[in-house]
Amino acid sequence: MALQNHETELEAAERRIRSLPRCRAAKLAGMETSFRDLLEAVGEDPERQGLVRTPNRAARAFEFLTNGYRQSLADVVNGALFDSDASEIILVKDIELYSMCEHHLLPFIGKAHVAYIPNGKVIGLSKVARIVDVFARRLQIQESLTIQIADALMQTLRPNGVAVVIEAKHLCMMMRGVEKQNSVMKTSCLLGAFKEDARTRSEFLSLLD
Repeated sequence: MALQNHETELEAAERRIRSLPRCRAAKLAGMETSFRDLLEAVGEDPERQGLVRTPNRAARAFEFLTNGYRQSLADVVNGALFDSDASEIILVKDIELYSMCEHHLLPFIGKAHVAYIPNGKVIGLSKVARIVDVFARRLQIQESLTIQIADALMQTLRPNGVAVVIEAKHLCMMMRGVEKQNSVMKTSCLLGAFKEDARTRSEFLSLLD
């Protein structure tokens, strides 16, 4: 996000958070009640000093972590498509990614690599990261998230091909269950030329190294 009127990076981040679509008050209140019930269910006292405001904080945190449900692809792209004669692979690597596992409501954290081959138009650089965010900020499984990002870029740009690779660590596997700390899950979705042409696919994979 571009800085405005000599604002700091922190001020710019806070401005972006304020601009995100909010839950309706009734839904936020419902989440707050649910978190209070959860505290009681695990044997805690929601009235003790450290927990009095926790239900409200948790509700607002969850509101932020799921703001992708209240954003549309059209709003995120906001018309940032530009005519271009570029015809080779455009790759945005190492896009930070934070999402929530829909099975356990625990985070998975990693990075996305997104590439496309233009067909007369390119998209604003920041919009690629925003497309990743709009789908990551929902309850997800990594497999579906990868496909959704690729489909969204294909729908928006109509390029000759789209490729998405995500690599992430899942806290549902690290904090519980098998408790494996070093495992990384990698998923890919290849569309158009990346799927149909072996040389194009090989070039994309070499760019990831």
